[in-house]
Amino acid sequence: MAMYMLAFIAFALDLARRSADVTAVVNEAAAGQVASASSSAEAAQAVGSSGRPVSTLVRADTDAPQVQARQSPVLRVALALTVLAFLLHLTAVVTRGVAAGRVPWANMYEFGLTGTLLIIAVYLVVLLRVDLRFLGTFITGLVLVLLGIAAVDFYVEIVPLPPALQSAWLVIHVFVASAGTAFFALGFALSVLQLVQNRREAGDGDLQKLKLKFLATLPTAERLENLAYRTNIVGFILWTFTLMAGAIWAERAWGRYWGWDTKEVWTFIIWVVYAGYIHARATRGWRGSRSAWLAIIGFTAVMFNFSVVNLFFKGLHAYSGL
Repeated sequence: MAMYMLAFIAFALDLARRSADVTAVVNEAAAGQVASASSSAEAAQAVGSSGRPVSTLVRADTDAPQVQARQSPVLRVALALTVLAFLLHLTAVVTRGVAAGRVPWANMYEFGLTGTLLIIAVYLVVLLRVDLRFLGTFITGLVLVLLGIAAVDFYVEIVPLPPALQSAWLVIHVFVASAGTAFFALGFALSVLQLVQNRREAGDGDLQKLKLKFLATLPTAERLENLAYRTNIVGFILWTFTLMAGAIWAERAWGRYWGWDTKEVWTFIIWVVYAGYIHARATRGWRGSRSAWLAIIGFTAVMFNFSVVNLFFKGLHAYSGL
């Protein structure tokens, strides 16, 4: 957690540096307008602190100005710290599994430990295809909160598995659910940023009035929405398998595929929310804020299922260990 905290601070410093760059662009553009108002085209460009031209226009379909982000050493440090924290995190998960003599996701503490590991793993893998380093503050912050709750409130000693969990489906079903949750977490972070960016783009486009100036260096709301959609589709596929595998395991353990147990119902509710999100966006044209809110509601349901349902609802899936 200490290493994740350092990574979080480094990513936050990068956002602060982005805000400083936007402020510099605004000041230099204002100075250039005072010195010479030769043409509106020249006023649309300013020189950033890196000494390179920084475009203040991005797309034809939005009037919100965009500032090109510079590469900074602090961002590379943040990513290196994240990788190091991930390796330490992986070591903790593996050693917990070795000590238990089984897969380390049989109770809420272990699920939280493994689930947060997979969130970072998915984030790092996606970074190989898409530059989402600007999302580092939100991902490491989310992992810090979830890890802290797991360590403080959910920690339990290693105990033998109950008979119903002594199955190969524990490996398959819970791991796939954890991986699906990790993709939903990434989609959640993108959707939250999309809402904030959408609000900026709906404004007057004046960078001087922008409170969170780093937003001008991030992708457009449309781009964030598309990334969230693709990420949530992967999570939805994994969650669909989770629902099917859970039914098969229930038949093996309790002699029925479906019994309206609280955990089963909430797993299905989550599936319905994300199915509605994908269907509405693909066929009903639910774009922008409405699709983002559906994705946020879906991830909120995932967290509710993991925490409140496990702690306060009784049923056959009462394996929190608490």
